[in-house]
Amino acid sequence: MSHADPIALNPALLHRWPLPQPGIDGDKETRGHVLVVAGSAEMPGAAILAAEAALRAGAGKLTIATAASVAPHVGMAVPEARVISLGETAQHGVQADSARRLGELAGEADALLVGPGMQDEPSCAELVHGLLERFHGTPTLLDARAMCAVHPRGEPHLLEEAVDWEQFRFAVPVLLTPHAGELARLTARQREDIEKEPHDAAAAAAVRWNTVLALKGATTVLATPDGRLWQHQGGNAGLAISGSGDVLAGIIAGLLARGATLEQAAAWGVVLHGAAGEQLALRCGPLGYLAREIAAEVPALLRVLAAH
Repeated sequence: MSHADPIALNPALLHRWPLPQPGIDGDKETRGHVLVVAGSAEMPGAAILAAEAALRAGAGKLTIATAASVAPHVGMAVPEARVISLGETAQHGVQADSARRLGELAGEADALLVGPGMQDEPSCAELVHGLLERFHGTPTLLDARAMCAVHPRGEPHLLEEAVDWEQFRFAVPVLLTPHAGELARLTARQREDIEKEPHDAAAAAAVRWNTVLALKGATTVLATPDGRLWQHQGGNAGLAISGSGDVLAGIIAGLLARGATLEQAAAWGVVLHGAAGEQLALRCGPLGYLAREIAAEVPALLRVLAAH
């Protein structure tokens, strides 16, 4: 497939690509357990937004691992979740050795989401690599700060000394969800260049890092390391608001927990997120609705899209 003719992501395509469905007698275990590692003292809401979205997408069980200083508040905000408090660094990140503790969940979690609202890039990079080692084989989504795992920047760090970042590739594909600015930073390119050629940029990054990559934007491009390419044009300007990306990450993580593949979960997540924005725009207007309102639209949209 050439980069000039990506497949359009739309309801008709998703109808031919149905999500795994629990049986009528299935319990919460059959709907999957998602582990969300997210949040910080300054951005606890990111963990809440992502976690709620995972449940709205149909996950059956939820564990949130977040900074100790905000863990009780996150637990009150998301009473459906088990909440694990993690030690913090002086730069308000999560201590890298938390990977060892969270590794105890490796046999239980069906999907792993890392990154929304996290801080302290060097520590986050080491944490991510520790989690990838322990959660080998668990469908994993890296969002926001966690994407620095492909090329951490900032202060010198032991992890940077041990890895040739120019040749780095994930041993097992994971899902990355950058917008153009984030991908520009990770690839040392200009944002304008990526926005001009988003299909080429997404395809190259997917191959380079062995990832499924959703390059978010007015046109979202989904690329796989084996060269497949999709695009989605939908939603509205109201989706460009703080926390919207956290919700998208949570939706995708919830679909992963249900048994969707990385590319299927990303495809459905992108369409659901855009459709939720369209529904909110009809009710509230094209601007001014909140990220926290997006996830509540997802259950009904799942039903509609499945029946399209």
